[in-house]
Amino acid sequence: MILNKGGKLSPAYFLSYIELVASFRQCSKADVYDIVFDRLFDRDKTKLGSASFQAFETAYEQFSKKHESI
Repeated sequence: MILNKGGKLSPAYFLSYIELVASFRQCSKADVYDIVFDRLFDRDKTKLGSASFQAFETAYEQFSKKHESI
């Protein structure tokens, strides 16, 4: 997926993507974080801008709270 760092991606976007990966991969919460961070940010917090990275962090927190048992 090609993403442009010119715009801020929303927490809702990241939450949907995180849930999709978690559902498809059936992996732990920590693994989901690593997979999404690697795929979208190439392990670089600044790749999509600080606002998008903060939205990703917010989405992951929401995901973690929703899926305490994963």
